[in-house]
Amino acid sequence: MSPVDLVVILVIANAVQNAMTGGDNSLIGGVIAASTLVAMNIAFSRVAHRVPFVAHLFESEATQLMRNGKLITRNIERENVDMEELTMSAREHGIDDLDAVEAAYLERDGSISIIPKGGPGKASVRRHIRQFRQR
Repeated sequence: MSPVDLVVILVIANAVQNAMTGGDNSLIGGVIAASTLVAMNIAFSRVAHRVPFVAHLFESEATQLMRNGKLITRNIERENVDMEELTMSAREHGIDDLDAVEAAYLERDGSISIIPKGGPGKASVRRHIRQFRQR
């Protein structure tokens, strides 16, 4: 869910709430307002899908947080990422230490992608070995 979708949901909730508790107590007014907002969101999504400039205004690109095993502090501070979040994401990918991370990206959806040193498949193999040893 993008931030634009969240805003649309909040505006729809407000429009329906006003229709139910405001001076116009008809449910039809709330349904019309909600339908209009949903239609506008669908139209906007289609335009943004076809016109990259519009999409770039409302959705960001992935931000690189680590490159060649080194932290990019400017990007980490700009995106307000806590070091604990970065290390937690590395542990979720089966990496115990940030020294074993080749690259890290803050994705558009807010998740952190980790690429381990030695290639993308190394961490999953290490995770499976660890699970096997624990049995």
